Amino acid sequence: MVNEKYTKISQDLGVTFKQIETVLSLTAEGNTIPFIARYRKEATGNLDEVVIKSIIDQEKSLTALEDRKKTVLAKIAEQGKLTTELEATILAAEKLADVEELYLPYKEKRRTKATIAKEAGLLPLARLIIQDHPALLQEAANFVTQGFDTPQACLAGAVDILVEALSEDSKLRSWTYHEIRHHSTLCSQLKDAEADDKHVYQIYYDFSEKVEKMQGYRVLAINRGEKQGVLKVYFEHHLDKMLRFYQLRFPKLNPYIEEVVQQALKKKILPAMERRVRTELTEAAEEGAIALFSENLRHLLLVPPLKGKTVLGFDPAFRTGAKLAVVDSTGKLLTTQVIHPVKPASQAQIAQAKESLKAILGQYQVEIIAIGNGTASRESEAFVADILHEVEGVRYVIVSESGASVYSASELARREFPDLTVEKRSAISIARRLQDPLAELVKIDPKSIGVGQYQHDVNQKKLSEGLDFVVDTVVNQVGVNVNTASPALLSHVAGLNKTISENIVQYREENGALRSRAELKKVPRLGEKAFEQAAGFLRIPDAPNFLDNTGVHPESYAAVDQLLSDLSIQQLDKEALQKLKSLPLQETAERLGIGVETLEDIVSDLIKPGRDLRDNFAAPVLRQDVLDFKDLVVGQRLEGVVRNIVDFGAFVDIGIHEDGLIHISNLSQQFVKHPSQVLSVGDLVTVWVYKLDTDREKVNLSLVAPRESD
Repeated sequence: MVNEKYTKISQDLGVTFKQIETVLSLTAEGNTIPFIARYRKEATGNLDEVVIKSIIDQEKSLTALEDRKKTVLAKIAEQGKLTTELEATILAAEKLADVEELYLPYKEKRRTKATIAKEAGLLPLARLIIQDHPALLQEAANFVTQGFDTPQACLAGAVDILVEALSEDSKLRSWTYHEIRHHSTLCSQLKDAEADDKHVYQIYYDFSEKVEKMQGYRVLAINRGEKQGVLKVYFEHHLDKMLRFYQLRFPKLNPYIEEVVQQALKKKILPAMERRVRTELTEAAEEGAIALFSENLRHLLLVPPLKGKTVLGFDPAFRTGAKLAVVDSTGKLLTTQVIHPVKPASQAQIAQAKESLKAILGQYQVEIIAIGNGTASRESEAFVADILHEVEGVRYVIVSESGASVYSASELARREFPDLTVEKRSAISIARRLQDPLAELVKIDPKSIGVGQYQHDVNQKKLSEGLDFVVDTVVNQVGVNVNTASPALLSHVAGLNKTISENIVQYREENGALRSRAELKKVPRLGEKAFEQAAGFLRIPDAPNFLDNTGVHPESYAAVDQLLSDLSIQQLDKEALQKLKSLPLQETAERLGIGVETLEDIVSDLIKPGRDLRDNFAAPVLRQDVLDFKDLVVGQRLEGVVRNIVDFGAFVDIGIHEDGLIHISNLSQQFVKHPSQVLSVGDLVTVWVYKLDTDREKVNLSLVAPRESD
């Protein structure tokens, strides 16, 4: 028998039945997605984390759809109304909404005007209306009864019966749904100007777009504007076409049939199909927003760490003063201080702040200043840049402080720095997220990191699941130093949870640094399965066995020992690396009893032991001087860092108060479907000033040089 679920998954994802079976079987055995992706490549055919998760998620979704079909079929069969054709149609439905549409006529209903009319015996009169009986009013007099005490009341009841029957016609509803999807227009108008005093929704005050062309970010913007009472949202349909199509359901027309058609369409089917279409537009928009947020987050987490640098975190503020925190190259806090470097501070306070900062820079040999990009950021940047004219060897960088305040007020931060104020913890976080973005950002709810669009308007459960998956994937791809990682970072390692992560840290504190992966088995609650899942992703830089600082899993250590013995390799010198690079992989894998994919990963780890995936990405831009909006001119060339990708473009930090926008139309001379095809968060880019709005101090940038666009 053909497995319809597997067929659907195979078609959608381009995977084989064997790959689907393998993934689901491995998952059922308690294996995590990162473990399957990294250490079971032979079994899965080298599937990555995204495809593996998609297989698991789609199987769950299709199982839920299958279960609902069984329930619906059983309930219709109980009524004795299940035909072979209806059963086939329900079984062929690919959406839950389609199953519910097919089930609608058979659902148990509350008492309606139509059911009351049927109970009063008016169904034969409804049939006479359809037949266009020439003496309907006289015939209706024969149906007068309690509750329907006039011929007109009887005819109205018969119309109610026909309206309900027509409005539950699944083929008619399906046609209307597709008509709206492909030919109707979604519109919005200003409803309450006072609710939008900043004109956030101005472009939607008089907006219309074909439903099939609606872009996700517009859907979410309109939804938000409607929810806030700013906008009125409605559809425009080809009503005449719809009415004609409905009328074709009847052999003859009369005023009663026309009333039935009007009511069924306008009061029943259209509102229901409009709700369905808007729900589907919203769901698609949410999926797109979550996917974009996830991709932005992935690139942000993969920004390379600035290793071996002493960093001063600078959390700017106007009235309360800037909070400073110096951390050494390992992230250990050295000192904190508060200075008042910008107005409304007095000249004396600003002068004192200057001396204090210079003293800290010299005393702790600070190499980089990380300035948060919040309130008073650019004023603080000017202050720092002025000082760096007098201090050799120090650079600064603007760091996104999104989420820093969330972390600094969290229970995690309170446990880490119980004696410090929230603001000083925030300065530490800013410094550390420059040193090791991944290790610091995992302490923050991903939704607070600020690299998405409309993140508060999407399904929060789906958003959290999507972002958590990204964090887990990146953490395991990069690997974690088990002797320095926080519980927050460790908890994202495959096989580990909050309790085991805290137990690892406690074990470290009581017994000193772990010397081998095998020692992990001594950690309370870290059993065999957890060890199997986690071991390959945990690193021990100074372990006696160098393999403990690689991505090689302990289950492959014997194969590596055999390989090194066969090649007479005592140490990984230049000659050894050449031997490894020239290995006949297929033949060697068969001799060692492992798969070719596993051997490829082993060789890669031996060639570059302790490598960091993030080294392949661009490092942060370090500055020494400040740029002001008034310094900009159209056509000017600048260097910047991509801070955020949205559906309509990319925001780039070029060193002024607010990030500049590269609209999607200025990303390339070629057509660009989505900005993520061209740029990613964290990219270093060369841009040109395209347009300046001096009133609002907004800058539009272009990725295309002026001479190229002429």
